[in-house]
Amino acid sequence: MNTFLRKNLVLLITIAVLTGLFAAAAQGMEKKDFVITLLRGLSVGSLTFLVASGFSLIFGLLDVLNLAHGTLFMIGAYIGWTVFVRPDTFVDLLTPFALILCGFALRELYPLVSGAWLGSARIRRFLPWILILVSFLLLSYILPRYPVASWNVEDYGLSPISYAFNADQGNRLPSPVVTFDKIPPILAIGGLLLASLIGAFGLSLFGGEGQQKPRLTWKSFVGAGILLLVAVIGLVFNDGLTNFMLKLDSNWLFLLSILVATLSGAGLGALMESVLIRPLYSRPIYQLMLTLGMSAIGIEMVRSIWGRPEFVMPKPSFFDGTGEGCPATTFADWWSHHCSTILLLDGRVRVYNEIFIPLVGLVVLIAVWMLLQRTRLGMVIRAGVQDREMVEALGINVRRVFTMVFALGVGLAALGGILAAPSMGLSNAMGETLFLNALIALAIGGLTNYPGAALGSVLVGLIQQFIIKYGQIGIPIPFTDIIFKPTPPLVPASTVLLMVIILLILPNGLLGKKE
Repeated sequence: MNTFLRKNLVLLITIAVLTGLFAAAAQGMEKKDFVITLLRGLSVGSLTFLVASGFSLIFGLLDVLNLAHGTLFMIGAYIGWTVFVRPDTFVDLLTPFALILCGFALRELYPLVSGAWLGSARIRRFLPWILILVSFLLLSYILPRYPVASWNVEDYGLSPISYAFNADQGNRLPSPVVTFDKIPPILAIGGLLLASLIGAFGLSLFGGEGQQKPRLTWKSFVGAGILLLVAVIGLVFNDGLTNFMLKLDSNWLFLLSILVATLSGAGLGALMESVLIRPLYSRPIYQLMLTLGMSAIGIEMVRSIWGRPEFVMPKPSFFDGTGEGCPATTFADWWSHHCSTILLLDGRVRVYNEIFIPLVGLVVLIAVWMLLQRTRLGMVIRAGVQDREMVEALGINVRRVFTMVFALGVGLAALGGILAAPSMGLSNAMGETLFLNALIALAIGGLTNYPGAALGSVLVGLIQQFIIKYGQIGIPIPFTDIIFKPTPPLVPASTVLLMVIILLILPNGLLGKKE
């Protein structure tokens, strides 16, 4: 015990000082204001944690600085919004996206095929680029002609803003009917599948001569088979699926949007790692440049598809009840009426923002910690980071494990995006804001420490919300009649100041360890 105190004396003193500051802040507020501010801080901290935890996993386990993490958070929000507000668009996109991913699901097949193609240096140099160009040309021809019910960012009445506003009011704008009138169905389906196979094979040839040849089993074709099945179902039962989802209860539709956004983020992460990041593990500067460029590309893609203006995402009916019995006075009343707010100490608390989101953050924290510390996969991940050659000698595919870690990290960011959409709305800048908060939180808690990401995120959320609240009620200056009210620019500045102070005292963060 004495040894623990000596080793962590500075940390304990720092945490005690922070606790004292928050306790002092509570003395200047009414109880209801303090409770509401505390819950809002936990809500912001939970969203920050979902971004920070994914970034921490990727950097701590793979040593990759993914600067596109904030953009992937934003993309998760927009994908979830599409499923929730425009399920017809989601159903129409099932088939083409499943076909495009099908070629990448056969990645274990390509190293066995490529041996016959890489006979000379000239072929190794030019063939991948030729295949990728052919794939790009096929996709450029087919995708604009594939029938997808969508919106028009140039027409306000048919823009995402209008669809979002009407959905928030409980209405749905009529969806356009689309058919295969610009391209034959067989050509569209066959062309997309061919483009996927050619493009995935071309990308696999980069650095292919140094890859270990995998052993094919039936499991190597399961992913491609599932994707083909999804593509066929989406094509044959398109109308039936669309009508079913349009009539689906908003609670189930919201759960589906969470699932789709998270899986889409995980899929993007797996694709990024296997195609773009994997050849650059020994060149960190190129990783930074690549992920930074991908972030810019992702933002521009979102602007071109969903537009630049901000818009809202409705809350599911489980958290959006109004009228008689609302605001709820007890959790039993809230359960009966599904009120959007509940009274705590005579103060209104938003159930979705201040209760549901922190609970999800807590569940994710426990689940991922259990995954890393108490499962065989977590043991393989930690062992692969420390000694990759030894783990590969035991017959474990470390590359696949690393891809899963990257997918998990991006999936957590996408989960944060879809959860944030109903509470903070959707905008092109939402990813940059949360990513900056996440980096500050990681610096405070410890850059590669998973519990440190949670602690730092909570501190960032709390200090921001307390500064916002004191900007409203003011801070009395002792021995004067002056009431100091922090201005909005002090909100981000306060977190940066906290980070600087903590790093001056503890250079590795609160829970970080010296490498």
